[in-house]
Amino acid sequence: MSAISSSPRPEPHLHRRVAESFGTDPGRYDRTRPSYPDALIERIVAASPGTEFLDVGCGTGIEARQFLAAGCTVLGVEADPRMADFARGTGVEVEVATFEAWEPAGRSFDAIVSGTAWHWVDPVEGAAKAARVLRPGGVLAPFGHVFQLPPPVTDALAAAYRRVAPDSPITVTQRPGASALDGYQALYARAADGIRETAGFSEPELWRYDWEHSCSRDELLDLLATSGGLSSLPPDQVTELLAAVGAALGEIGDTITLPYATWGLTAHRTDTRR
Repeated sequence: MSAISSSPRPEPHLHRRVAESFGTDPGRYDRTRPSYPDALIERIVAASPGTEFLDVGCGTGIEARQFLAAGCTVLGVEADPRMADFARGTGVEVEVATFEAWEPAGRSFDAIVSGTAWHWVDPVEGAAKAARVLRPGGVLAPFGHVFQLPPPVTDALAAAYRRVAPDSPITVTQRPGASALDGYQALYARAADGIRETAGFSEPELWRYDWEHSCSRDELLDLLATSGGLSSLPPDQVTELLAAVGAALGEIGDTITLPYATWGLTAHRTDTRR
């Protein structure tokens, strides 16, 4: 999401309170978070040597359902039991654990995917575990959305954060002239570094899809409420932040078209030892 600021070496996985806050309202999360581009799903399915997928941080099951529809079998791993329960209700099999603590019990997979969640996993420990769980030739493919808010909304949200939640680990920062769509590049570069530190993977390939999503004012406020910056705050602070954004949106119009970028990477397990 655009509310996560980037740094040369981002480490959001250290903020567990934020990482496990998204289950506050799983129905709203599932309703407002857009699905992933069809081309992305097709790319990962084509890159996988088989159809048995593990979805790390599966949340409410958004990408898991897309891979199921593409003919894959999917097992989700999700740290938040509220999100896991929602995903199960949509037909996704889920086990509750962080990926680092999850027990594979001898199971292996053709692909490990993670939709807008791999940055909550330790990039080195996660890559090492993926290498142990993937079959030879299997693919590790984390990916995630980021969107660009209209500049007046970004400014209003940043000012509200400074006023309401100055100590939040999630901040809204954007350099003049910079695009929030570039914001996840640092996250996936860090993920690629974690893969490189783990023996047994090919060189990670970083990629990006650009697209647009139109929504109403109320839908955008709903979407922002599911971001880590807000979902981990007390309700009164969330209300104040959303009021500031709503006031800024009032000057834009009833329909907002958001530019999106979906960042991701793929790396194949090359070490054939079991």
